Amino acid sequence: MSAEKRGRHSEEFKREAVARMEKCPNITALTRELGIDRKLLYQWKWEAEGRPTRKPLPLTTQAAENGNLETLRRENAHLKRVLAEKALEVDFFKGALQQVEARRQSARGSGETPSMRGLISGRSRGKAD
Repeated sequence: MSAEKRGRHSEEFKREAVARMEKCPNITALTRELGIDRKLLYQWKWEAEGRPTRKPLPLTTQAAENGNLETLRRENAHLKRVLAEKALEVDFFKGALQQVEARRQSARGSGETPSMRGLISGRSRGKAD
C-alpha cells in the first residue's frame, strides 16, 4: 500500500499542493484532482504559514492532578470561548423564534395563514375566477 493510500503524503507533495492552492481559483476542484480532503489541504497551508495546530487540551482532572496551572488556564480560556459562542447561538435562535412567533400571531389576528395571504390578496384585487 502506498504512502498516499495510508493517508501519509510526502513533504514535497504537501508543498506543491499548497503552492497550487495559492494560485487556484477553485479549491474543491484541486482537492478532487489531488485526491485529498479540503480540510487536509488547509491544514497543510496553515502548517506552512506557521500557525499553531489545534490539539485537544488535557482533561481538567489530569491537569489538576499534575498541578499544571498553565494547562488549567488554557482550558479555562477555551471553555470561556466555547461558552461565549454557545451564548451567541442561543441569542440568535431566540431572536429567530421571536420573529416566527410574531409572524404567527399576526397571521392569527387576521384569521389567515401565511400561505393564504397571496390567495386572498389576489382575489381582493378584483381578479376574476
